[in-house]
Amino acid sequence: MPDKGFCAHRGAMATHPENTIPAFLEALRVGAHMIELDVQFSRDSALVLMHDATVDRTTNGTGAVADLTLSELRNLDAGSWKDSRFAGTQIPLLEEVLQLMPRNIWLNIHLRGGQSLGYSVARLLEEKGRTHQAFLAVQEQSRLGARKASESILICNMERLSGGEDYVAATINMGANFIQLRGEIFPEFKDYARMLHEKGIKVNYFGTDDPVVFETLFELGLDFPLVNDIAAAMKQAEKFGIKRIKPIY
Repeated sequence: MPDKGFCAHRGAMATHPENTIPAFLEALRVGAHMIELDVQFSRDSALVLMHDATVDRTTNGTGAVADLTLSELRNLDAGSWKDSRFAGTQIPLLEEVLQLMPRNIWLNIHLRGGQSLGYSVARLLEEKGRTHQAFLAVQEQSRLGARKASESILICNMERLSGGEDYVAATINMGANFIQLRGEIFPEFKDYARMLHEKGIKVNYFGTDDPVVFETLFELGLDFPLVNDIAAAMKQAEKFGIKRIKPIY
């Protein structure tokens, strides 16, 4: 698995409709090291990909995801809002996305729900043999649900507390595998990265598309910046000694 690199935030969302199969395929094409995606329940408990609580922004429909059945969600156009060439793109299921993913990139799965969602996603990852590469970006309730399904599931602590030293300490204490720093970049990040790496914890950062900031983050020891424009970021990768991923299935 990659030690460091770039994470495609919601897939290649700068150029493709976020959280859709076209966006993920583009991220794979350009060699992304990690792909971030958002999962929540439909009304009938399907594991669907959507960032917002409603479908209003990224489809031609309206209403809360939790109030719509899978069939209703599948009938929506999740691509035209971005560009007419993506017309007819459907909201995908998590299981469908797992089927197209290679086995040698990180899958950063942000859970938009509580214990039952954590439990269901962790079980699916166990069933599909993806626990070596998929980690759940969770708050406390979804983490507890995931742990009921799997003691070995990888966790990114998203209970940010103040976002500083107490967040780092809490992440270490819970035995998490990833952390996600964000916002203003402080010199203390270097000490945080050292402490986290000593415990085997990888450090994500949300988020930037600025090559100057990339350089600062890597100098401070952070591992995976989340980017919206993954194609542009990958053009910078070689500058930092980072090779594009060649997918292994």
